[in-house]
Amino acid sequence: MFRPKIPTMPQPTAPATPPAIIEPTTVTPAASAMPPAPAVSAASRPAIQLTPGTVLALVGGGTAVVLVVGAVLVSMLLAVSLTATSVAVCAVVTRSLLTRR
Repeated sequence: MFRPKIPTMPQPTAPATPPAIIEPTTVTPAASAMPPAPAVSAASRPAIQLTPGTVLALVGGGTAVVLVVGAVLVSMLLAVSLTATSVAVCAVVTRSLLTRR
């Protein structure tokens, strides 16, 4: 049950047929029925100005996001490693119980 079995490759039953030849075709673009819409000029906006308070808030928010994502990833890794360890222990115990008989 726990010993691997190597599968055997089946032999081909008929000779393979060569692929069909595909002829290249030319692509002709269709004539455009509608003229392009005129560009609408966008209203000029002032550039974003960062004050020291907003820079500090952005840095603090980014740091908080990195710490939270890191904590979530570490906890997921811990959960996966604990699950893998328990499955491995169960497999060893089951194998030892089955080979003892």
